[in-house]
Amino acid sequence: MNAVGEIRRSQQKPKRSSPSVYSGERPGRILAQFIAKVLKPKGLQGRCITCELFIICILTIMLKTAASLSRLGTESAFEVLARAQALMAQGKDIINLGIGQPDFKTPDHIVQAGIKALQDGHHGYTPANGIAPLRQAVAQDLERRHGAPVDPDCVVVVPGGKPTMFFAVLMFGEPGAEILYPNPGFPIYESVIKFSGATPIPYALQEDNDFAFDADQVLAKITPATRLIIINSPANPTGGVTPKTEIDKLVAGLAKHPHVALLSDEIYSQMLYGGRTHTSLLTYPEIRDRLIMLDGWSKTYAMTGWRLGYAVWPKALVADVTRLCINDHSCVNAAAQYAGLAALTGPQDAVAEMMVAFDQRRQLIVQALNSLPGVSCVDASGAFYAFPNIKATGMTSRQAQDLFLNEANVATISGTSFGAWGEGYVRFSYANSAQNIERAIERIRKVMK
Repeated sequence: MNAVGEIRRSQQKPKRSSPSVYSGERPGRILAQFIAKVLKPKGLQGRCITCELFIICILTIMLKTAASLSRLGTESAFEVLARAQALMAQGKDIINLGIGQPDFKTPDHIVQAGIKALQDGHHGYTPANGIAPLRQAVAQDLERRHGAPVDPDCVVVVPGGKPTMFFAVLMFGEPGAEILYPNPGFPIYESVIKFSGATPIPYALQEDNDFAFDADQVLAKITPATRLIIINSPANPTGGVTPKTEIDKLVAGLAKHPHVALLSDEIYSQMLYGGRTHTSLLTYPEIRDRLIMLDGWSKTYAMTGWRLGYAVWPKALVADVTRLCINDHSCVNAAAQYAGLAALTGPQDAVAEMMVAFDQRRQLIVQALNSLPGVSCVDASGAFYAFPNIKATGMTSRQAQDLFLNEANVATISGTSFGAWGEGYVRFSYANSAQNIERAIERIRKVMK
């Protein structure tokens, strides 16, 4: 008898009024018997997929998780990355234009600073909000770039950008609350809002507005239940940049809504092209007491794997977010913080070189996408993403994503991974070499004929 038969036979018992197989005690007894009588004698423990699935089913019956987990979404770029890597393991030559990760190495002086920190013995805990020299350097860098004074005590260093999103939403999100967020937008916004129990209220980023937000439309969605508005410029996935005139209008309109906080995701603040400039929300003193400004090192300094980010918080919320840090991750690892310090205080030549390369790739990919049948692409203004319209191809976003990956061996991300209003679009990351971008477009052209 095979393993599946053994499973079935092990569950066949005389009918009696004992507890159901779905009760708490019975599954544990069945699981123990199954391991002892079937897996161990046959040497299958940990090696039989059917057996492992059986164990998972039993454990699912036994364990009861919080309902909020069912509301937690994901970031599809990592799912596509896993599929791409699986295909590569099969020998396929996959060009990855899906993941939002610079293809450059972290500049050497930053790497060396991290190594030196380890060699110097920085192996222990640090303050939960980050080491003082790093917070001071962040404040100085922000004043240099934006002309806005920042109190280092309001800077909180965290492992990446997502903790700030999570903490901000947890502070303001609960059943009955509403949180506004961009759609299409970074998928973690909606995911965490739902997880908190709050109601996610999307506002549209539209192609005919170059994927910038419309301040009047955002303000019109505010209700007495609104607690937080999330904005992101330059934006993921669209590459859109909201002009200063719209930000001025948003800030002016918020004067009528003093109960609403702002989370401004400015992680791509140094990635703008064609003479465009970034307008930081830090430059509006009238909202500083309710502004959370998120930025970090991952994109600008090619440090995605170092997991290092920060936010400037209102002084009244610093103690609360520090307590969240202590409960969540204690602190950011010391060596990464010293590397981040070197990034801000050291030479910026590598950053300038990366921006030149990204701009060249941006122009290349926008022109190439517009040459594909049924595809149109507006000029990408910032970040390192293009968000072409594929509606004229007759494909859905997911169909296009799967076609490009399975037939052209090119990884991209369906627009619907960034919200329902992303239907009809596909995100292309140009954080890859110009040569690979050209190869990818030609592969796609062939499968679209």
